[in-house]
Amino acid sequence: MRTPTLTSAATTADEQSLQHHELLRIYALYRVAMALILLGIFVSDIGKGAVGNSAPGLYLQTTIAYAALNFGWLVHLRHVGYHTNTGQVGLILGCDIFAFLLLIHASGGLNSGLGYLLLISCSVGSMLLDRRMGAFFAAVASIAVIGQQLYGLLAGHADTQDIVSAGSLGILLFATVSALQYLSARIRTATLRADQQSRQAAHLQRLAQQIVERMRTGVLVMDSANKPELINRAARQLLGEQLQPGGGRQAALHQIVREWRRDPAHGSTLLNAESGGELRLSFANLRRDRGDSTLVFVEDNRKLTQAAQKLKLASLGHLTGSIAHEVRNPLGAISHAAQLLSESKSLSPEDRHLTEIICRHSQRVNQIVENVMQLSRRRASVPLLNDLGQWLEQFIPDFHAGAPRDAQIRLRLPPSPVTARFDPQQLAQIVTNLCNNALHHSHIATGRREVEITVYHNRERDCAVLDVMDSGRGVLPEHRDSIFEPFFTTGQGGSGLGLYIARELCEANQANLYYCRNDENKSCFRVEFAHTNRVF
Repeated sequence: MRTPTLTSAATTADEQSLQHHELLRIYALYRVAMALILLGIFVSDIGKGAVGNSAPGLYLQTTIAYAALNFGWLVHLRHVGYHTNTGQVGLILGCDIFAFLLLIHASGGLNSGLGYLLLISCSVGSMLLDRRMGAFFAAVASIAVIGQQLYGLLAGHADTQDIVSAGSLGILLFATVSALQYLSARIRTATLRADQQSRQAAHLQRLAQQIVERMRTGVLVMDSANKPELINRAARQLLGEQLQPGGGRQAALHQIVREWRRDPAHGSTLLNAESGGELRLSFANLRRDRGDSTLVFVEDNRKLTQAAQKLKLASLGHLTGSIAHEVRNPLGAISHAAQLLSESKSLSPEDRHLTEIICRHSQRVNQIVENVMQLSRRRASVPLLNDLGQWLEQFIPDFHAGAPRDAQIRLRLPPSPVTARFDPQQLAQIVTNLCNNALHHSHIATGRREVEITVYHNRERDCAVLDVMDSGRGVLPEHRDSIFEPFFTTGQGGSGLGLYIARELCEANQANLYYCRNDENKSCFRVEFAHTNRVF
């Protein structure tokens, strides 16, 4: 807590120094102008008999020297950027008091009105110097004026009324300096308090911006003309093309916002997402002086549905895990008995075919049991920051070792590295499942087992993307919403848990997995990773 306080105090001191520099600049210009005015009054007909009437030579020499001194001081201040120290300021104020005393003496005393110029010098000193130095110069000026008038009284040039005037001027000097010091202290205190409050408000604003930017829920603020005022990263990732100006998707978003403004009781609304899913939009009205703004919360409806589904599957997982464990033992006995029976030489071809069916389906049921038990004991993810290109170059040889010999994998990488945060072991399980599916469906459609993996960085969503594409016919439109559900399969040999497990592992790493058609109209399963700065 000490560091912000020191920083704020240092910054406040800098701001006060800048204010002193500005005051010093104005005072330097004032001194030059005042010296020229005093000289001009003397040489013109305006000040005849008013100034310099007692000692014209002294007055003229003093004003010329004072003007030269002030001009040289101004040039020096401009050269050093109006940076000076307390000693130099005190020296200048002393020169001002001495010069004005000479001018008062040359003009016959305080009746000339030049004594009031001391008020300005002492006032500036009280603001540029500390309290004691300001009072010191006020005392010096008061004593000097009173002493000058006493000297005039003894010399016969003044009367007792001039002593009263000198005393009154001294009292006025002290009163002015005290008042200015009090006001300056109050102003500095108020400025410091306002500066601290503004910095605290700015700090809270930065915290709020960072919190909103890192929220997993999309936040979008639209003004009365449906122009975005604030968009966080999650909203950009979820909405995508809906934020592009002039597009049909943006028009649909604007229409939904206008309908809610007409009927705020309408509640949340579903919007088709770019990835093929649905987005749930919730609204709130923000009152402002210049038209109301609309706050839009954007959430992936699939995740909301999956969250509700997880609550149901959580208790079901414990039950299925225990059932799978109980099924595994008799299943192993059945499979072993079928294998022993198939080794019998007296077995007829029809019976041998039946034993093959038993063994094949026993393996399928055993795979389902393995998947169910894997779901029930899945470990927590440990996301690490990795280069996707380097990771895939290490993964592909390992995958080839267990894949069919005719499997072909093409890898397309960008020229610059693409980093993502994920658990390497869980990502290997995800990509292995997607590649096996791609090889299977490519072989069904073209007779060739081929898959293409592409890695790139999506600038709009500001995230790393991994595409696994195949040459198959793709997923039918009526099946797209069901392919990630557990035990859903369109084939005869699948368990229907592969894609479900892959999506579960993606969500454990804050990534999204969905099916789409890429720019080349190929069937594609896309993994969108979380932002590298997101904390898990």
